[in-house]
Amino acid sequence: MSPLPKDWEKKALSGLARYGRFLKRAGVRETLPRLEELHEEAFSRIDCLECAACCKNYSPRFKTPDIRRISKALGLKEGSFIEKYLLLDEEGDYVVNQKPCPFLQSDNRCGIYEIRPSDCSRFPYTDEDVLLKRPTLTLKNVTFCPAVFHVMEQLTAEPGSAKDSNSKRSEK
Repeated sequence: MSPLPKDWEKKALSGLARYGRFLKRAGVRETLPRLEELHEEAFSRIDCLECAACCKNYSPRFKTPDIRRISKALGLKEGSFIEKYLLLDEEGDYVVNQKPCPFLQSDNRCGIYEIRPSDCSRFPYTDEDVLLKRPTLTLKNVTFCPAVFHVMEQLTAEPGSAKDSNSKRSEK
């Protein structure tokens, strides 16, 4: 198993069109079975605590059950929790009101890990159909998450993929 390339961010940006083409035509039924294996492979190579770009630059959505659970655990009323930590974004979702996430600790660990929002526990969606069904989100995530980059590189390097098709075209 080779390590992630040091210039993965640059490669992710240059691969966006290829990833987009793949996501447009990828069948969920055909691709979904591979995602769990690729997800495990990615996280055998990548230590999120070395990166934490998601927590430093983006916010999960805080759904009502998340707000209730986290507020209770922190000993805050839901309204106080919202006022202290959250704001409504342009899509009407609650998100953190600052970057980095107020729960991100100096060692890149989450201060509320056991009760974190469901978006955080599911991120980066590399073992879910979200990767395929929300291509705009996947293409955003591939630019800052090495795990998404790894999965997309593996998916597009397979026979019949956009990468493979392009190389066949150039051979003709």
